[in-house]
Amino acid sequence: MGIVAGIECSSQFTKIVVCDSDTGSVLRQGHAAHPELPPNRQEKTEIDPQAWLISLGEAAGGGVLEGVQAIGIAGQQHGMIALDVGGVAVRPALLWNDKRATGAAADLVEALGGPEAWAQAVGSIPRASHTVAKLRWLAQAEPQNARRTAEVLLPHDWLTWQLLGGQAPRSTDRGDVSGTGYWSAATGEYRPDLVELALGHQVALPRVLGPAEPAGHTPEGLLISAGTGDNMAAALGLGVGPGDAVVSLGASSTIFAIHHEALHDPTGTITSFADATGNHMPVVHTLNASRVLRGAAELLGTELDGLSELALRSTPGAYGLVLLPYLEGERTPSLPHTAGTLSGLRRESMKPEHLARAAVEGMLCGLADALDVLRRRGVQVRRVFLLGAAANLPAVRTVAPLIFGTNVVVPQPAEYAALGAARQAAWAMHGQHASRPLPEPPRWRAVAAEPSAELTEEDIAIGQAVRQQFTAVREQTHPGAFG
Repeated sequence: MGIVAGIECSSQFTKIVVCDSDTGSVLRQGHAAHPELPPNRQEKTEIDPQAWLISLGEAAGGGVLEGVQAIGIAGQQHGMIALDVGGVAVRPALLWNDKRATGAAADLVEALGGPEAWAQAVGSIPRASHTVAKLRWLAQAEPQNARRTAEVLLPHDWLTWQLLGGQAPRSTDRGDVSGTGYWSAATGEYRPDLVELALGHQVALPRVLGPAEPAGHTPEGLLISAGTGDNMAAALGLGVGPGDAVVSLGASSTIFAIHHEALHDPTGTITSFADATGNHMPVVHTLNASRVLRGAAELLGTELDGLSELALRSTPGAYGLVLLPYLEGERTPSLPHTAGTLSGLRRESMKPEHLARAAVEGMLCGLADALDVLRRRGVQVRRVFLLGAAANLPAVRTVAPLIFGTNVVVPQPAEYAALGAARQAAWAMHGQHASRPLPEPPRWRAVAAEPSAELTEEDIAIGQAVRQQFTAVREQTHPGAFG
């Protein structure tokens, strides 16, 4: 038996899980907050990366890492750490949710010839979150720092390098680097011309390691795995594979699946990432998820639990009441300037329970529309992992399998990104002791989860009827929204 650790460095916290390398059983955990960002930061989110090391030290206090033989790191995607020729950061790290690069992203799209050119080049279209857009912003807003920039790392790259003593060659992995906007998941290669297009000159970029390939050893002899982005690590921690999709229920939603090839989408609806195992991870985003339920609950003068109880008093189809859930505009379908729509008001449908049911069904139908974007491109979805606090609401758990038309699994809350990083560390460690690298990550115990009941033909017919009712209203209100 070996002992491995996974470290998740998010925008707010550092979390550590220490696991048995053979089974994945959690032995110990650690946690520390990052410094709070100023409340008046507006669109600005940046931090001195040294703060991550301080938080890591705090999270590892009390002997959390005692006996650990290998470590993996999961970092927040899309960040940017610009280094000078001596490996010193030229400015604080830009985080994924820094929005100052919005205009720079639009400039880059135009400079390469439009969205389709970017989708063909790297599988994604620049947005403010992408590293390539942050490089363009740096060139425009801070030209002196841009000229000093000789190397660019992602947060997990930088932390891996620091654990290795700051001396080893810099490295990354295919999952995290696929979110930069200058590496193609389809070809497995960098596009240095896009870096130059953004920054104005070439820079050194980290070596891209294979899924089970170690980054090196610490001065104390601990093996450090390749690491990856937080979404890729969460998929590894959940144990999702081909045929699985993950739907997160935050205020907005991220929907991804595991697929055997990269997808090229000229509309930009699908972002083509790589995963942490050698497969691909097509991702679709919606702007409206649990915010729909919270808004409906406030309107009805209740909480989420009360909304769920009300919804279960209604029946499928909510007596003809349909809520198009585009409260914040929408990204999938592309309706950035629209608003939500409530349709089908009749005297018999004007009851709290029917509005509650329409909110649950509307949110889930919107997510199912996004999931179908992947299905139409050949992505198999035989099981859906539903994440987030709203996933545990009885109404959501009851209705989701009907709307998605497949089995739904609601995992118990856990630090899945950190678990995935630990599993990757175990994979790299096992490979070091084997005659050849293992083709797959070690098989750990399945995550604790409650699956939905098997769907009957009647369930499937009910779900299809609800979706047809939703689609009819969507097409009448927003004709051709999905082309």
